[in-house]
Amino acid sequence: MPSTGGYAIIGWSRVYDRNAADIVSRGPVGEPQTEKAAAATREPVRLATRANAVAITRASLAFIVVGILYTSRELYLGAFFLTLVAIWMDGLDGWVARRFAEVSRIGAAIDILTDRIVEMTYWIAFATLGWIPIWVPIVVVVRGLLVDGARAAAFEQGFTAFGASSMMHSPLGRLLVSSRASRFAYGLAKAMAFSLMILAFTSALAPSIREMLLAVAIASVYVSVALCIIRGVPVLVEVRRIL
Repeated sequence: MPSTGGYAIIGWSRVYDRNAADIVSRGPVGEPQTEKAAAATREPVRLATRANAVAITRASLAFIVVGILYTSRELYLGAFFLTLVAIWMDGLDGWVARRFAEVSRIGAAIDILTDRIVEMTYWIAFATLGWIPIWVPIVVVVRGLLVDGARAAAFEQGFTAFGASSMMHSPLGRLLVSSRASRFAYGLAKAMAFSLMILAFTSALAPSIREMLLAVAIASVYVSVALCIIRGVPVLVEVRRIL
């Protein structure tokens, strides 16, 4: 995803040497570098990228879907298909980032932020419509705040949530949080919960089919919440090693 933004080596402070003509940067070991040399280690902030455009579009689709859910049950089938598109775009932004060399730490952070916006939009909407218990979005929100706070602290130290510079170092942590299997399982559970829940309330379907879909959707909701918690605990444990 897009660029990392910001400040060369996190943890460096900028000080002005009154006896010198330049602003210098002092690293953790106190070795001065000129501003020009420090700038060479920075990545430019690039927010207007193709991958970010995909992420913004995906979040916008979630808002449109929720708008449909609150206005017209006759359009629920359309909301179901828009949800499928939003799910598909979750993988598209990563592909676009790699295809156009837009992968970076800030891009990964934006990807996670977009995931939070999309999932919380669906969870809160489902809860207010009475489709799922209110504790579901509460648990997901609290978990998200804790995990994202830990990841923000790790980001300040130059780590990312996933990839080569991931903050997860233990084998168990990588398995539960960073592995493709874990991310796929969590993504699949949420995809089934979001899409099937809407389809289960679509008036165009027969009642027997809607009941079956609702049972699968509810099961997917609980699996999603369980995986959400399981994948969050290792992040909170391992961030202590970084701080």
